[in-house]
Amino acid sequence: MKKELLIASALVGTVGVAGVAEAASATFSGHTRNGVLTTDTDAAADATWAGSQQASFSVSISETTDSGIKVSTGIGLSDESAASGSDNNPSGLTLTFTDGSVLDVFEAGNAYATHLASVPGASGEQGVSGVTANSSPTGLTWANKSATTGFEWHSAADAFGIDGLKVGLSGSAGDDGDASSSSSVETAYSVGASYVSDAGDTTITIGGGIVHADDSLATSLNAAAESWAVAATAVTGDLTIGVGIGGGSEVEANATADTTWEVDGAEVYTAGVKYVSGDITLAIGLADGEAKDGVSGAEGALTDSYTNAAASVSYAVASGITAVIGYSDTQRDQEGSAATGSSGSSWYVGATVSF
Repeated sequence: MKKELLIASALVGTVGVAGVAEAASATFSGHTRNGVLTTDTDAAADATWAGSQQASFSVSISETTDSGIKVSTGIGLSDESAASGSDNNPSGLTLTFTDGSVLDVFEAGNAYATHLASVPGASGEQGVSGVTANSSPTGLTWANKSATTGFEWHSAADAFGIDGLKVGLSGSAGDDGDASSSSSVETAYSVGASYVSDAGDTTITIGGGIVHADDSLATSLNAAAESWAVAATAVTGDLTIGVGIGGGSEVEANATADTTWEVDGAEVYTAGVKYVSGDITLAIGLADGEAKDGVSGAEGALTDSYTNAAASVSYAVASGITAVIGYSDTQRDQEGSAATGSSGSSWYVGATVSF
């Protein structure tokens, strides 16, 4: 009996050691953002200020098979100021093949958003929010909707033998379980492409694509999302300049009522400049959006608008530590009238510590 117990213990110990030896490689990273945020809306109320504290912590896991395919995933243990219960999320699976192509599965997203050129924008936590029924897009990915179960395929560099070209294709599906007053994605697909070229001392990047998403909401005229976007950047030394444009239609949840809206004729423009001088980064970002909305089942007819101008100065104090001063001015119009409660200016002074 003693011999049997010893043998069983040895087998368990051997399996345990083998399990440790065969574990995939893991790394972790994250940051904290700590600062003071002031907000002065256009409403009659006095300006407010408060501490702003956010954190992010994630684990990346990967391993390469004998055939050379890299398998990677991750866990988001904390994501900024996410609501309770929304953390500890897995990030799906990514397969990187030996030819350089990549396949994402689960929470894969949409190809057009992946291939958009990154237009510079201000750093910091500044901004004016507040409950609003404004339907204007605030950025190029305003209609980036997909279901959790899906895929996104990324080509290798220099796709189809064209130097600097990458293309992508994505699709997703799920049971949205729509009620009469909600819209969530049932199916979605997207295509995207990006192209990088050198023009003397300047590197030019152009990227974007289209996305289409459907729901099962019988009362709506629009698809859950029907959008396109394209952006371009030019980098010369320490200077980066970018512009972007997008448009389309969608079905949007009404922020002030338990119903949905048709959003038509949406369009958004973005622009930004970033300049790096040693440890200091100066950045300016602009966004201008407009859309017409209406009740579900009726074409959007009432115009909302959104404009935002933001600037920041960042200083790299030490490795992984950056001090930030940011400012923004936001203006929202709701059906031709100023939405004073969600318009105004904001300042942020703080620091980001990354690891």
